[in-house]
Amino acid sequence: MSAPLTVRAAAKINLHLGVGAVRDDGFHPLDTVYQAVSLYDDVQVEPAEEWSVSTELASYLDDTALPAVGANIVDAVGRLLRRSGGPGAKVQISKAIPVAGGMAGGSADAAAAMVALDRLWDLETPDEQLLALAAELGSDVPFALLGGSARGLGRGELVTPLPDHGSYAWVVVPDELGLSTPAVYRHYDKLFPDAPAEPRPANRVLEALFVGDSGRLAVAMHNDLEEVAIDLRPDLGGLLARGEAEGALRGLVSGSGPTVVFLCESPESAQAVAAALQPQHPVTLLAHGPVAGAHLVEVM
Repeated sequence: MSAPLTVRAAAKINLHLGVGAVRDDGFHPLDTVYQAVSLYDDVQVEPAEEWSVSTELASYLDDTALPAVGANIVDAVGRLLRRSGGPGAKVQISKAIPVAGGMAGGSADAAAAMVALDRLWDLETPDEQLLALAAELGSDVPFALLGGSARGLGRGELVTPLPDHGSYAWVVVPDELGLSTPAVYRHYDKLFPDAPAEPRPANRVLEALFVGDSGRLAVAMHNDLEEVAIDLRPDLGGLLARGEAEGALRGLVSGSGPTVVFLCESPESAQAVAAALQPQHPVTLLAHGPVAGAHLVEVM
């Protein structure tokens, strides 16, 4: 029997999220730039006769948005990989990434579980096949495997690593009330019935990352879903204004929200912004990026 092992995967921020009009298959074409940041979920797996998944949450997370037993994306990972002959496993998820917060916490769990179970079951799945399987699970899962900074096309699953010569300091402000990604996209269709077929390109963000300039990145960042999230949750607009007034270079709704992230000039500046926001937003987290994708952290 193999020993238990733990794989860690990071949250993501969309530095750019251009959204095109909904396609006939129900998906929206995207041009997005992902960055993995230092908020992590850990997935521990160990041999077992049966399949089981349990979840442990960080103190600042609410379990009301967690999927029902058997409906976790990690259950889907197990079904997918067991096509190749994998047996049972005991899976323990330790979550610190906001749930339903626009930071792809579920996708991070899926990516970590893929790496962990592939190793536990000695499947030795080639990287390209693992990425293809990841795309079956969700648009953000391939990026969660890769980490770093990357561009996503298609519905976000066609991922290309990017040259990124910077290091970026972030303040992350989660929200107790999550936002459903499908609901946000439906509201986008309602607010923008004449959205262009092709999404806004990410060229300005690509240029900023190539030179590694935080100030230039702050100007270039864009999220087509930000206006939608604020329309659903007007308080997010006030939070964005407050963080920028306290010294952040730029605030942005993360993905489909409601988590708000602030790019800061330095780690010291991020600490000051976080301290200023904490009286109204007690859960205010510090992070940096880019960081690695799903990777083994412990073998016991």
